[in-house]
Amino acid sequence: MLHKGDNFTTKLAHRIRSHIRKTCKIWNLYGPAEATLGSTYYLIPSTSDQPNVPIGQPFPNYRCLIVDEFSQPVILGEEGELLIGGVGVFAGYLGRDDLTKNVLLNIDDDLFYKTGDIVRLDSHRRLHYLRRKDHQIKLRGQRIELGEIEGCILGASSFVTACVVILWSKEYLVAYVQSDSTNAKLLRESCEARLPLFMVPSLFIVLAQLPLNPNGKVDRKRLPSPDFFGLLAQTEVANDRPTNEIEEEVHGLWCKVLGQDTGHISISVSFYSIGGHSLLLVQLYHRYQLLFDFDTSASTIAPFLRQTTIAEHAKIIGTIKSFDRKTKRWQSFNVNTGMTNNLNFLPEKY
Repeated sequence: MLHKGDNFTTKLAHRIRSHIRKTCKIWNLYGPAEATLGSTYYLIPSTSDQPNVPIGQPFPNYRCLIVDEFSQPVILGEEGELLIGGVGVFAGYLGRDDLTKNVLLNIDDDLFYKTGDIVRLDSHRRLHYLRRKDHQIKLRGQRIELGEIEGCILGASSFVTACVVILWSKEYLVAYVQSDSTNAKLLRESCEARLPLFMVPSLFIVLAQLPLNPNGKVDRKRLPSPDFFGLLAQTEVANDRPTNEIEEEVHGLWCKVLGQDTGHISISVSFYSIGGHSLLLVQLYHRYQLLFDFDTSASTIAPFLRQTTIAEHAKIIGTIKSFDRKTKRWQSFNVNTGMTNNLNFLPEKY
Protein backbone atom coordinates (compact mmCIF):
# COMPACT_ATOMS: atom_id res chain seq x y z
CA MET A 1 0.00 0.00 0.00
CA LEU A 2 1.41 3.41 -0.99
CA HIS A 3 0.67 6.70 0.77
CA LYS A 4 1.47 10.09 -0.71
CA GLY A 5 0.18 13.64 -0.66
CA ASP A 6 0.19 14.78 2.97
CA ASN A 7 2.10 14.48 6.23
CA PHE A 8 1.76 10.88 7.43
CA THR A 9 1.54 10.09 11.14
CA THR A 10 2.22 6.84 12.98
CA LYS A 11 -1.25 7.14 14.49
CA LEU A 12 -2.80 7.08 11.02
CA ALA A 13 -0.61 4.12 10.02
CA HIS A 14 -1.90 2.13 13.02
CA ARG A 15 -5.49 2.93 12.06
CA ILE A 16 -4.87 1.76 8.50
CA ARG A 17 -3.25 -1.47 9.72
CA SER A 18 -6.38 -2.29 11.69
CA HIS A 19 -8.29 -2.52 8.38
CA ILE A 20 -5.79 -4.39 6.19
CA ARG A 21 -4.05 -7.75 6.18
CA LYS A 22 -1.01 -8.16 8.42
CA THR A 23 1.10 -9.15 5.41
CA CYS A 24 0.36 -5.86 3.66
CA LYS A 25 3.24 -3.36 3.67
CA ILE A 26 2.73 0.39 3.88
CA TRP A 27 5.10 2.75 2.08
CA ASN A 28 5.26 6.49 2.62
CA LEU A 29 6.17 8.37 -0.57
CA TYR A 30 7.09 12.00 -0.98
CA GLY A 31 7.61 14.24 -3.98
CA PRO A 32 6.21 17.36 -5.65
CA ALA A 33 4.77 17.41 -9.18
CA GLU A 34 7.84 19.38 -10.29
CA ALA A 35 9.96 16.32 -9.51
CA THR A 36 7.61 13.81 -11.16
CA LEU A 37 5.58 13.08 -8.03
CA GLY A 38 7.69 10.42 -6.29
CA SER A 39 11.18 11.43 -5.08
CA THR A 40 11.67 9.64 -1.74
CA TYR A 41 10.30 6.49 -0.10
CA TYR A 42 10.09 4.86 3.33
CA LEU A 43 8.82 1.47 4.44
CA ILE A 44 6.77 1.96 7.61
CA PRO A 45 7.60 -0.68 10.27
CA SER A 46 4.76 -2.53 11.96
CA THR A 47 5.79 -1.02 15.32
CA SER A 48 7.09 2.50 15.82
CA ASP A 49 7.23 4.92 18.76
CA GLN A 50 7.85 8.10 16.74
CA PRO A 51 4.79 10.33 16.15
CA ASN A 52 5.53 11.21 12.51
CA VAL A 53 6.60 8.91 9.72
CA PRO A 54 9.83 9.84 7.87
CA ILE A 55 9.73 10.49 4.13
CA GLY A 56 12.79 8.28 3.91
CA GLN A 57 15.51 8.31 1.29
CA PRO A 58 15.73 9.30 -2.40
CA PHE A 59 14.73 6.96 -5.18
CA PRO A 60 17.56 5.76 -7.44
CA ASN A 61 18.79 8.51 -9.78
CA TYR A 62 17.51 11.22 -7.43
CA ARG A 63 19.52 13.48 -5.10
CA CYS A 64 18.34 15.39 -2.04
CA LEU A 65 20.13 18.37 -0.50
CA ILE A 66 19.18 20.30 2.63
CA VAL A 67 20.22 23.96 2.73
CA ASP A 68 19.77 26.89 5.10
CA GLU A 69 18.42 30.36 4.29
CA PHE A 70 21.79 31.25 2.74
CA SER A 71 21.71 28.18 0.45
CA GLN A 72 24.49 26.52 2.47
CA PRO A 73 24.36 22.80 3.42
CA VAL A 74 23.19 22.08 6.97
CA ILE A 75 24.68 19.60 9.42
CA LEU A 76 23.09 16.30 10.42
CA GLY A 77 19.90 16.85 12.43
CA GLU A 78 19.60 20.52 11.53
CA GLU A 79 16.51 21.62 9.64
CA GLY A 80 16.56 23.35 6.25
CA GLU A 81 14.88 23.56 2.85
CA LEU A 82 14.82 20.42 0.73
CA LEU A 83 16.27 20.61 -2.80
CA ILE A 84 15.57 17.72 -5.19
CA GLY A 85 17.76 16.87 -8.16
CA GLY A 86 17.85 13.97 -10.61
CA VAL A 87 16.13 12.47 -13.60
CA GLY A 88 12.62 13.51 -12.61
CA VAL A 89 13.13 17.27 -12.15
CA PHE A 90 11.00 19.28 -14.57
CA ALA A 91 12.36 21.74 -17.15
CA GLY A 92 10.22 24.68 -15.99
CA TYR A 93 6.74 26.17 -15.97
CA LEU A 94 5.30 26.62 -19.44
CA GLY A 95 5.30 30.31 -20.36
CA ARG A 96 6.32 31.37 -16.83
CA ASP A 97 10.05 31.94 -16.91
CA ASP A 98 9.73 34.28 -13.91
CA LEU A 99 8.44 31.45 -11.70
CA THR A 100 10.91 28.94 -13.12
CA LYS A 101 13.83 31.22 -12.26
CA ASN A 102 12.76 31.29 -8.60
CA VAL A 103 12.54 27.53 -8.07
CA LEU A 104 15.31 25.95 -10.18
CA LEU A 105 18.99 25.99 -9.21
CA ASN A 106 22.06 24.72 -11.03
CA ILE A 107 24.45 23.01 -8.62
CA ASP A 108 27.55 21.28 -9.99
CA ASP A 109 25.91 21.12 -13.45
CA ASP A 110 22.85 19.38 -11.99
CA LEU A 111 19.38 20.93 -11.90
CA PHE A 112 17.70 21.11 -8.48
CA TYR A 113 14.16 22.07 -7.57
CA LYS A 114 13.54 24.19 -4.45
CA THR A 115 10.60 22.41 -2.82
CA GLY A 116 9.81 25.03 -0.16
CA ASP A 117 9.55 22.15 2.35
CA ILE A 118 11.51 22.24 5.60
CA VAL A 119 13.06 18.87 6.49
CA ARG A 120 15.85 17.36 8.58
CA LEU A 121 18.09 14.30 8.24
CA ASP A 122 18.31 11.93 11.21
CA SER A 123 21.24 9.74 12.29
CA HIS A 124 19.90 6.88 10.13
CA ARG A 125 20.07 9.12 7.03
CA ARG A 126 16.28 9.32 6.83
CA LEU A 127 14.55 12.52 5.79
CA HIS A 128 11.79 13.92 8.03
CA TYR A 129 9.25 16.40 6.69
CA LEU A 130 8.63 19.22 9.20
CA ARG A 131 6.56 21.95 7.56
CA ARG A 132 6.23 24.33 4.64
CA LYS A 133 8.76 27.16 4.43
CA ASP A 134 6.02 29.66 3.57
CA HIS A 135 3.97 28.75 6.68
CA GLN A 136 6.07 30.97 8.92
CA ILE A 137 4.24 34.12 9.96
CA LYS A 138 4.95 37.14 12.13
CA LEU A 139 2.30 38.04 14.70
CA ARG A 140 2.65 40.94 17.13
CA GLY A 141 6.42 40.94 16.68
CA GLN A 142 6.83 37.16 17.19
CA ARG A 143 7.86 34.73 14.44
CA ILE A 144 5.56 31.71 14.52
CA GLU A 145 5.79 28.36 12.73
CA LEU A 146 2.20 27.31 12.01
CA GLY A 147 3.40 23.75 11.47
CA GLU A 148 4.63 23.59 15.07
CA ILE A 149 1.16 24.53 16.33
CA GLU A 150 -0.50 22.02 14.01
CA GLY A 151 1.85 19.30 15.24
CA CYS A 152 0.98 20.10 18.85
CA ILE A 153 -2.76 19.87 18.11
CA LEU A 154 -2.38 16.59 16.20
CA GLY A 155 -0.58 15.13 19.21
CA ALA A 156 -3.19 16.34 21.69
CA SER A 157 -5.72 13.62 20.95
CA SER A 158 -5.81 10.34 19.07
CA PHE A 159 -9.16 11.43 17.65
CA VAL A 160 -7.70 14.43 15.78
CA THR A 161 -7.10 13.30 12.19
CA ALA A 162 -6.22 16.60 10.51
CA CYS A 163 -5.55 20.20 11.44
CA VAL A 164 -4.77 23.52 9.80
CA VAL A 165 -3.89 26.80 11.55
CA ILE A 166 -4.33 30.16 9.81
CA LEU A 167 -3.74 33.81 10.61
CA TRP A 168 -7.11 35.53 10.60
CA SER A 169 -7.43 39.26 9.92
CA LYS A 170 -3.69 39.69 10.71
CA GLU A 171 -4.62 39.56 14.41
CA TYR A 172 -5.70 36.08 15.49
CA LEU A 173 -4.53 32.49 15.17
CA VAL A 174 -7.43 30.19 14.35
CA ALA A 175 -7.13 26.39 14.42
CA TYR A 176 -9.43 24.23 12.29
CA VAL A 177 -9.47 20.67 13.61
CA GLN A 178 -10.93 17.57 11.98
CA SER A 179 -12.36 15.26 14.62
CA ASP A 180 -15.54 13.50 15.60
CA SER A 181 -14.66 13.08 19.27
CA THR A 182 -12.77 15.98 20.82
CA ASN A 183 -13.49 19.48 22.09
CA ALA A 184 -11.87 22.90 21.96
CA LYS A 185 -11.21 23.00 25.72
CA LEU A 186 -9.04 19.87 25.63
CA LEU A 187 -7.08 21.17 22.64
CA ARG A 188 -6.52 24.56 24.27
CA GLU A 189 -5.28 23.03 27.52
CA SER A 190 -2.85 20.82 25.59
CA CYS A 191 -1.50 23.78 23.59
CA GLU A 192 -1.16 25.98 26.69
CA ALA A 193 0.88 23.22 28.36
CA ARG A 194 3.27 22.76 25.42
CA LEU A 195 3.47 26.08 23.57
CA PRO A 196 4.29 29.70 24.45
CA LEU A 197 1.14 31.74 25.05
CA PHE A 198 1.64 33.80 21.88
CA MET A 199 1.44 30.57 19.84
CA VAL A 200 -1.82 29.30 21.36
CA PRO A 201 -4.70 29.83 18.87
CA SER A 202 -7.36 32.31 19.92
CA LEU A 203 -10.07 30.04 18.58
CA PHE A 204 -10.41 26.30 17.94
CA ILE A 205 -13.03 25.26 15.39
CA VAL A 206 -13.76 21.51 15.41
CA LEU A 207 -15.26 20.11 12.20
CA ALA A 208 -16.31 16.60 11.25
CA GLN A 209 -14.56 17.09 7.90
CA LEU A 210 -12.20 19.79 6.65
CA PRO A 211 -13.12 21.06 3.16
CA LEU A 212 -10.89 19.59 0.46
CA ASN A 213 -10.04 20.73 -3.07
CA PRO A 214 -10.06 18.38 -6.09
CA ASN A 215 -6.46 17.40 -5.33
CA GLY A 216 -7.37 16.19 -1.85
CA LYS A 217 -5.67 19.09 -0.06
CA VAL A 218 -7.35 21.27 2.56
CA ASP A 219 -9.20 24.07 0.74
CA ARG A 220 -8.38 27.06 2.95
CA LYS A 221 -10.73 29.34 1.00
CA ARG A 222 -13.72 27.21 2.04
CA LEU A 223 -12.91 27.14 5.75
CA PRO A 224 -15.74 28.75 7.77
CA SER A 225 -15.08 32.27 9.05
CA PRO A 226 -14.42 32.43 12.81
CA ASP A 227 -17.23 33.98 14.84
CA PHE A 228 -15.69 35.69 17.88
CA PHE A 229 -18.94 37.52 18.71
CA GLY A 230 -20.86 34.25 18.66
CA LEU A 231 -18.23 32.75 20.93
CA LEU A 232 -18.73 35.54 23.43
CA ALA A 233 -22.48 34.94 23.36
CA GLN A 234 -21.92 31.23 24.07
CA THR A 235 -20.04 32.07 27.28
CA GLU A 236 -23.08 33.68 28.84
CA VAL A 237 -24.09 31.35 31.64
CA ALA A 238 -26.77 32.40 34.11
CA ASN A 239 -24.89 31.24 37.19
CA ASP A 240 -21.50 32.38 35.93
CA ARG A 241 -21.90 36.13 36.32
CA PRO A 242 -19.81 38.43 38.55
CA THR A 243 -20.45 37.79 42.22
CA ASN A 244 -18.76 40.80 43.84
CA GLU A 245 -17.73 44.38 43.18
CA ILE A 246 -14.21 43.59 41.95
CA GLU A 247 -15.49 40.95 39.51
CA GLU A 248 -18.04 43.49 38.21
CA GLU A 249 -15.30 46.06 37.58
CA VAL A 250 -12.96 43.50 35.97
CA HIS A 251 -15.83 42.29 33.81
CA GLY A 252 -16.48 45.83 32.62
CA LEU A 253 -12.82 46.30 31.64
CA TRP A 254 -12.83 43.01 29.72
CA CYS A 255 -15.88 44.11 27.74
CA LYS A 256 -14.19 47.39 26.82
CA VAL A 257 -10.85 45.85 25.84
CA LEU A 258 -12.54 43.13 23.78
CA GLY A 259 -14.98 45.57 22.16
CA GLN A 260 -18.03 44.15 23.94
CA ASP A 261 -19.37 47.18 25.80
CA THR A 262 -22.92 45.81 25.93
CA GLY A 263 -22.09 42.09 26.09
CA HIS A 264 -21.59 39.56 28.83
CA ILE A 265 -18.55 37.40 29.43
CA SER A 266 -18.44 34.40 31.73
CA ILE A 267 -16.17 34.89 34.75
CA SER A 268 -14.68 31.41 34.17
CA VAL A 269 -13.78 31.68 30.46
CA SER A 270 -10.16 32.20 29.40
CA PHE A 271 -9.22 35.62 28.01
CA TYR A 272 -7.41 33.92 25.12
CA SER A 273 -10.38 31.75 24.15
CA ILE A 274 -12.63 34.71 23.28
CA GLY A 275 -10.38 36.73 21.02
CA GLY A 276 -7.87 38.03 23.56
CA HIS A 277 -4.13 38.06 22.95
CA SER A 278 -0.95 39.19 24.70
CA LEU A 279 -1.06 42.83 23.55
CA LEU A 280 -4.69 43.19 24.64
CA LEU A 281 -3.76 41.70 28.00
CA VAL A 282 -1.06 44.34 28.41
CA GLN A 283 -3.75 47.00 27.79
CA LEU A 284 -5.98 45.27 30.32
CA TYR A 285 -3.18 45.23 32.90
CA HIS A 286 -2.61 48.99 32.55
CA ARG A 287 -6.34 49.59 32.96
CA TYR A 288 -6.24 47.51 36.14
CA GLN A 289 -3.42 49.70 37.45
CA LEU A 290 -5.39 52.90 36.79
CA LEU A 291 -8.72 51.66 38.16
CA PHE A 292 -7.42 49.83 41.23
CA ASP A 293 -4.50 52.20 41.91
CA PHE A 294 -1.48 49.89 42.07
CA ASP A 295 1.89 49.73 40.31
CA THR A 296 4.35 47.02 39.31
CA SER A 297 5.84 46.95 42.81
CA ALA A 298 2.51 45.59 44.07
CA SER A 299 2.09 43.10 41.23
CA THR A 300 3.71 42.52 37.85
CA ILE A 301 1.76 41.35 34.81
CA ALA A 302 3.06 37.77 35.25
CA PRO A 303 0.18 36.37 37.39
CA PHE A 304 -2.38 37.90 35.02
CA LEU A 305 -0.70 36.09 32.12
CA ARG A 306 -0.78 32.74 33.94
CA GLN A 307 -4.34 33.04 35.28
CA THR A 308 -6.65 34.16 32.53
CA THR A 309 -10.27 34.34 33.73
CA ILE A 310 -12.25 37.21 35.25
CA ALA A 311 -12.62 35.32 38.52
CA GLU A 312 -8.86 34.70 38.73
CA HIS A 313 -7.97 38.31 37.86
CA ALA A 314 -10.42 39.60 40.46
CA LYS A 315 -8.84 37.32 43.07
CA ILE A 316 -5.35 38.65 42.22
CA ILE A 317 -6.56 42.25 42.45
CA GLY A 318 -8.33 41.53 45.72
CA THR A 319 -5.05 40.21 47.14
CA ILE A 320 -3.22 43.33 45.93
CA LYS A 321 -5.78 45.65 47.53
CA SER A 322 -5.70 43.71 50.81
CA PHE A 323 -1.89 43.84 50.90
CA ASP A 324 -1.95 47.56 50.09
CA ARG A 325 -4.36 48.29 52.96
CA LYS A 326 -2.17 46.37 55.43
CA THR A 327 0.93 48.21 54.21
CA LYS A 328 -0.73 51.60 54.64
CA ARG A 329 -1.91 50.68 58.16
CA TRP A 330 1.60 49.58 59.08
CA GLN A 331 3.13 52.77 57.68
CA SER A 332 0.56 54.88 59.57
CA PHE A 333 1.28 52.99 62.80
CA ASN A 334 5.03 53.62 62.43
CA VAL A 335 4.51 57.33 61.79
CA ASN A 336 2.17 57.71 64.79
CA THR A 337 4.50 55.75 67.02
CA GLY A 338 7.44 57.85 65.92
CA MET A 339 5.58 61.07 66.64
CA THR A 340 4.64 59.85 70.14
CA ASN A 341 8.20 58.82 70.95
CA ASN A 342 9.54 62.11 69.74
CA LEU A 343 7.11 64.01 71.95
CA ASN A 344 8.34 62.03 74.96
CA PHE A 345 11.86 63.34 74.40
CA LEU A 346 10.93 67.02 73.98
CA PRO A 347 12.57 69.40 76.51
CA GLU A 348 10.36 70.23 79.51
CA LYS A 349 10.10 73.90 78.61
CA TYR A 350 8.08 72.92 75.60
